[in-house]
Amino acid sequence: MRRYLPVSCLLIASMMLSGCVSTVATVVTAPVKAVAKVADWSTTSQAEADRNRGRAIREREERLGELARKRDKAMKLCAAGDTKSCADVQQITAAMDAEMARQL
Repeated sequence: MRRYLPVSCLLIASMMLSGCVSTVATVVTAPVKAVAKVADWSTTSQAEADRNRGRAIREREERLGELARKRDKAMKLCAAGDTKSCADVQQITAAMDAEMARQL
C-alpha cells in the first residue's frame, strides 16, 4: 500500500496543478493580448483607410450633385427673369468651387 501512496499523491497533485497552470498561462498572456487589442484599435489598416476615403469621395460627390441640381434650377429661374435666383447661382457656384478645392 505504501508504494501506491506516492503515485496517487502525484496523480492528485498533477490534477490540482493543471488548473493552476492554465490560470497562470491566462494571467501571463492577458497583458500581451490587451496590448495587441489596443494596438489594433488605435491603428487603421489599409482596407479601412480605403473604405473611409471611398466614403468621403461618395459624400463629396453627393454634395456636388445636390449643389449642381440647385444651381440648374436657379439658372432656369434666372433666365426667366428672377433676379434673386441670379444671385443664388453665383452663391451656389462659389460653394461648388469651394467644395472642389477642399482636400479629401
